[in-house]
Amino acid sequence: MKAETEFVGGPLDGQFLAIEVGMMLGVPKTYKVPVPAHGDTPARTLVYVRSKQVHGTRWFWRYEYDEAATERASG
Repeated sequence: MKAETEFVGGPLDGQFLAIEVGMMLGVPKTYKVPVPAHGDTPARTLVYVRSKQVHGTRWFWRYEYDEAATERASG
């Protein structure tokens, strides 16, 4: 099963991606997106961290861009 999950911040800001959910219907705590090298831009890995959002009595997960983790992952 997959859940349409919102991405906030970074290059994926405003996009929704279908993310595989686990047995407890949760998305992974972090989501890493490998970006290949292109021209003079080196390869890197974008890191997004799961964030719980609450609206009234409903809640859902979304991913928020983690710039510090992206820098560490991209070395």
